[in-house]
Amino acid sequence: MTVMADRPHMLTEDFEAVARIGAREVEGLRLEFIDGVIRSKAVPDGDHGRIIVWLSRICMQHHPGLWLHAGQGVKVEQYREGRAIPDGVLAHEDAFVGQGDWVDPAPILMAVEVTSWDSDTVRRDHVEKPRAYAETGIPVYLLIDRAKCEVSVYSQPNGQRYESIHIVPYGTDIALPDPVGITLQTEVLKDWVR
Repeated sequence: MTVMADRPHMLTEDFEAVARIGAREVEGLRLEFIDGVIRSKAVPDGDHGRIIVWLSRICMQHHPGLWLHAGQGVKVEQYREGRAIPDGVLAHEDAFVGQGDWVDPAPILMAVEVTSWDSDTVRRDHVEKPRAYAETGIPVYLLIDRAKCEVSVYSQPNGQRYESIHIVPYGTDIALPDPVGITLQTEVLKDWVR
């Protein structure tokens, strides 16, 4: 679902109010606000959730003080006017204590998205999110694409886009560059696709 604001630029505060009301009134509704557009984010299915658990375990094994915070709202884009809900963000376990629904992105080392089966996942996860995360300065963006059976690692944000993009098929090891510094063995992802 895509809803355009009825005025040229919706205020971020107005979006946050709409998102709070929507979450309270409609079970499972999660709204994002990127490029001035409100989009609903699909509710994760079981395989999607299992991938996040797998990745969380790997991150904890390599960096015990860090946590893959699932579903945390983040202030994104160049002037932090956007609002995104990555499937996970890697940060210190206490990075967001006391911050509320939409957190400052400064402590985030990596944003993670796992594609859903909705119609706008390509535009959202392959175009809008990488741009928003790069503008925000998040060092690494990990995209696990279940439709293409590929893993993409975006790194070296320059304030507008990521300078480096590395894509491999499931079954190929892929390095998550510093500050993450983990190599993922992606063979197991083959078990969690349709």
